[in-house]
Amino acid sequence: MNFSYRMKTQIEFGDGRSSTLTDDLSVRFKPGESFFLVTDPGVMQTGKIEPLLESLRKAHYHVTLYSDVLPNPRDEDCLRGAALMREQNASAVIAVGGGSAMDTAKTIALLSRSSGVPREYADGERHYDEVAPIICLPTTAGTGSEVTRSAVITEQATHRKMTLKHERLRPTLAILDPELTRSVPPSVTAATGVDALVHAIEGATCRQATPLSRAFGEQAMQLIVPTLKRAVACGDDMDARRTMLEGSLLAGLSFGSTDVAAVHCLAEALSSLYDTPHGVANAVFLSSVLDFNAETHPALHARLARVMNFASAIDSEQLAVAKLLEGIGAWIAELGIPKLRDLAGVRVEDFGRLADLAFQNGSTKSNVRPITREDYLTLLEKTYHET
Repeated sequence: MNFSYRMKTQIEFGDGRSSTLTDDLSVRFKPGESFFLVTDPGVMQTGKIEPLLESLRKAHYHVTLYSDVLPNPRDEDCLRGAALMREQNASAVIAVGGGSAMDTAKTIALLSRSSGVPREYADGERHYDEVAPIICLPTTAGTGSEVTRSAVITEQATHRKMTLKHERLRPTLAILDPELTRSVPPSVTAATGVDALVHAIEGATCRQATPLSRAFGEQAMQLIVPTLKRAVACGDDMDARRTMLEGSLLAGLSFGSTDVAAVHCLAEALSSLYDTPHGVANAVFLSSVLDFNAETHPALHARLARVMNFASAIDSEQLAVAKLLEGIGAWIAELGIPKLRDLAGVRVEDFGRLADLAFQNGSTKSNVRPITREDYLTLLEKTYHET
């Protein structure tokens, strides 16, 4: 097959690596330049931001702190941040946090240098003419946004989840320090870890999958499945934290130049309507979508079962698929992630709207099995009633 893979992000991975941030910046920026640091209230409470601010100021950089980042980030918050960044004449954006902080930072980097609103870029009405440099320090092992070309933003007025996607949104520098993930609570560790697994699965199986995305994705699966429960059980298990951050990175490299698919389409619909945490939303739909896709692609899903060690090489294709579905379901349950019917706000009468939102998602066309609005509705009902 013909394929391409573009990667401009410099990746730095290692324990304590965030402490040398100013050394990395000094290669690209002169003392006296200004940075716009984007984070969220949760990260602020951990005490991780102050040492970074202090080191930046000691290196004679000016820093504007923007911590108004919410889960499932909103377009209006991005617009406010972009206006403030322009006012401060900042040279670059630094994101410290999970996917919400990084996606907000990417959108601010775009809007601060270009006009318009996020919807116009998501709908192809504007070109990604100029984007400020983006530096990412992830504090969760989940989204992989530190190496992807996309940002997912909610349009506040309509609850629509929009994906902004362009090579210029790919960060210039990604610093992955497992120490930054140490204080993440068990529930967030579980949800973001499942998010990473879904990225790996969909990056390796979507219609745009390439040999590279499959290689990155399958390696990520092999790291995440046996490790996530350890990271959830003991947040101070730094070997588990390190492995999960590596798995999340590889998952980001997998889907970052291909796409996600139906699990994300349903999850983003759910999050946009009920503000459900993204990783939780992915987790509740993963088994149902795998079952749906395996009906027409059993060999592909038998391979997934073997890669994740739910099935052995001697198992038949049919048995391997059955073990995949059983294994994934049990794995998610052991992580303590609730069922769809137990999530706050979920109402059966909203399923029609959720199916519409999922079908309208730009990644619907990437699902390995063609999927209709009616299929989404069936998946919602099946997932809601599963035991």
